[in-house]
Amino acid sequence: MRRFDLAPLYRATVGFDQVADMMDRILTDTNTAPSYPPYNIEKTGEDAWRISIAVAGFSDEDLNVELRENALIVSAKRPDQDEERTYLHRGIANRAFERRFALADHVRVSGAAHVHGMLNIDLVREVPEALKPRRIEIATGDTVDAKAVEAE
Repeated sequence: MRRFDLAPLYRATVGFDQVADMMDRILTDTNTAPSYPPYNIEKTGEDAWRISIAVAGFSDEDLNVELRENALIVSAKRPDQDEERTYLHRGIANRAFERRFALADHVRVSGAAHVHGMLNIDLVREVPEALKPRRIEIATGDTVDAKAVEAE
């Protein structure tokens, strides 16, 4: 696989470290990326998403969903119960895992539910009022009275 050197990007920009780190993560070899457990990401609204993770065999107590520094971390730990069992064929992966999802600014987790072996995590983007676009009213005449009006 071709490897890109992002050093010039670090030298020529200030404050874009997160973008460069994200590009570096995306461009790494996907063959080494974990594939367990399988998951879907769907867009449920203009500023809403749902991450669905197949966690069959895990109970609510085994699962942990944590939000830390713009990263959603989903993990599961299983106590070893297979010592007394003898398998002739073992095709169901019931092993511990940790899956990380990078979240954009102002994206928060609005809820999580574990239903029928699927862990559904709902996300929503909520931009603070101070960062929303504002329309500046233009005054006529010699006086400047700056007045911000909310954009519609």
